[in-house]
Amino acid sequence: MSASSLHRMPEGGPGWLFTRRGGCDSDRFLKMRRLLFLFGVTGALFAQKADLWGSPVRVPKLEQAVTVDGDLREWREFAHSDGVWDIERLRHAPWYEAARNRLTLHAGESGVDLEARYYIAWDEKYLYLGAEVRDNVNDVRDPEHAAKRWYYKDSICWFVEAPRGAVGQAFGERDNAFCFVIDVSRPAYGAWWRHGAPGKTYLEEPLPKGSVEYAVKRLSTKNGDFVLEARVEMAATLGASSPSWKPPKIGDVYGMEIVHCDPDGGDYGGHFLIYGKGDEDATWGWMELTGPSGPVERKAK
Repeated sequence: MSASSLHRMPEGGPGWLFTRRGGCDSDRFLKMRRLLFLFGVTGALFAQKADLWGSPVRVPKLEQAVTVDGDLREWREFAHSDGVWDIERLRHAPWYEAARNRLTLHAGESGVDLEARYYIAWDEKYLYLGAEVRDNVNDVRDPEHAAKRWYYKDSICWFVEAPRGAVGQAFGERDNAFCFVIDVSRPAYGAWWRHGAPGKTYLEEPLPKGSVEYAVKRLSTKNGDFVLEARVEMAATLGASSPSWKPPKIGDVYGMEIVHCDPDGGDYGGHFLIYGKGDEDATWGWMELTGPSGPVERKAK
């Protein structure tokens, strides 16, 4: 190798570099080394976990203000929604596990056990979350009640990792869960926040006052059908969970999972897990913030 030789970079450097023997400009070599090292650091900082499911959730930006009143009609056609979810559809999802995605049958039940459409959108300040749900029983009684036990009550929870990191974890820094109990009395624990923070995991508390608005509208006294509408201030939540979170912009990538709990008089009861497999954020779906989206066009012919 008389024309060229391999120079090994210091431990932790970007690897091997070819230079010319006898014609190597040491200043240029050092500049190149620094540049490659910078590329390596930048790549590590901005690396993100892969999209396990190959089905990114692209979340549109809203351009109009929203009134949170339990009526989604003013924004649902401008949000992300991918249709009706029920247990039959879930059975064919790549994240499906029968032990976790399940429904329970108890005496006296009839009608549609559980099916739902979920909606999500964003603007410069808020995440907007919504659901239109058919449910045969409204069950918010927990015989061993604790404020953090939203998962033993009818509830919907959006798990959000912001920004999406490179290494999987379970409710560490960047991980958040925005959980809403389907109780029209709106108890103090009705809007709950599970999250991580630098050096901390599984912090449990109500969503901070002033950071959330939500409404639960029951559609019938004969069953558990309902509409849920909420908006959560990102700076007060995602920003508190991780110093690496920045004000949202088009192209930002988060992680997301939806957990819908349906005990129906049982203990732990039934659950839908959508876009993920549980608390481990490496299993959560790829969520990208996009620009505004119009409603589906319906032509006369």
